[in-house]
Amino acid sequence: MTGPGVRPTAVLFACSMNAVRSPMAAAITRNLFPNQIYVRSAGVRKGERDPFVDAVMAEIGMDTSKHQPKTFDELDESGFDLVITLAPEAHHKALELTRTEAVDVEYWPTMDPTLATGSREQIMDAYRGIRDQLLMRIKKRLAWTPAPSG
Repeated sequence: MTGPGVRPTAVLFACSMNAVRSPMAAAITRNLFPNQIYVRSAGVRKGERDPFVDAVMAEIGMDTSKHQPKTFDELDESGFDLVITLAPEAHHKALELTRTEAVDVEYWPTMDPTLATGSREQIMDAYRGIRDQLLMRIKKRLAWTPAPSG
């Protein structure tokens, strides 16, 4: 079990189709905590790769071009100590799958930037907003704080 101030060792990020929000979150976590946290991502349904994700992640020096969307059922691993869900249906699925395990499941409501309309730049801004929101939240939640001694 994890909690505030305790960094998990294995995190699963989950959203609807594992095409936008959860791969962004996984890439950010891998970049911030290399070789410190085992990270995977999954979706309730299998989506298609989204080129806007690659573009906004490249802006901050992160390569997501090799990501292939996966569903929960396609995950080869288990043993996560934290599942962070970014969409309501992913949260329900995660709770269902972990009900007999000692796993923390946290819901971080996160807008779906694929719903953005307008010019290419307006759409990119929607993706940037989600990227930046995830970056701040991940830094805050997964930062390690040593326990007080004594």
